[in-house]
Amino acid sequence: MWFRDPFPQFYLDADFQIACDHFIGSSDDVQNRPNGGFNYVKSNNRSIEFYKFWYSSHETYSEYHDQDVLNIIKFHPFIMDIGLKMKFLDTAYFGGLCEPSKDLNLVCTMHANCCFGLDSKLHDLRIMLQDWKQYMSLPASLKGLSILSWTVPQNCSLDSLQHYDFPAKDLQEGWQD
Repeated sequence: MWFRDPFPQFYLDADFQIACDHFIGSSDDVQNRPNGGFNYVKSNNRSIEFYKFWYSSHETYSEYHDQDVLNIIKFHPFIMDIGLKMKFLDTAYFGGLCEPSKDLNLVCTMHANCCFGLDSKLHDLRIMLQDWKQYMSLPASLKGLSILSWTVPQNCSLDSLQHYDFPAKDLQEGWQD
């Protein structure tokens, strides 16, 4: 859901920007866990080459979902070779059910990630919208106090997902040889 204009939060110098299931604290840290549900991309030669590489990597890692493939290839030297400037978006502004934005005064978007099943997703989205409506109904003097927070996730969460161990560390070592 979009709550505010996200464009002021984008990095002017980045080619590819992506929301996160888990944000570590630095927009440059490839250890962030990106979520392909929300990204902002400048169309240029670097981003085009990156998307070609990502797409072709699906053949190499055919057993993985596109987001999982990104989590593997984001370490590949090819990304640096093409000069792609990748940024990971802070969950303070671009939250989700995996890691909700903590401050309703800052949040721009919230993604219904970390969720199995349409019923669970719709349940938490309805609650999210209700939380936003309650926040927006507050007088301006109370909004700044952050007395309201999200009451989601309820049916969706990072804990509800099965975590997979990706071969990323082994692949990184192989790429450096």
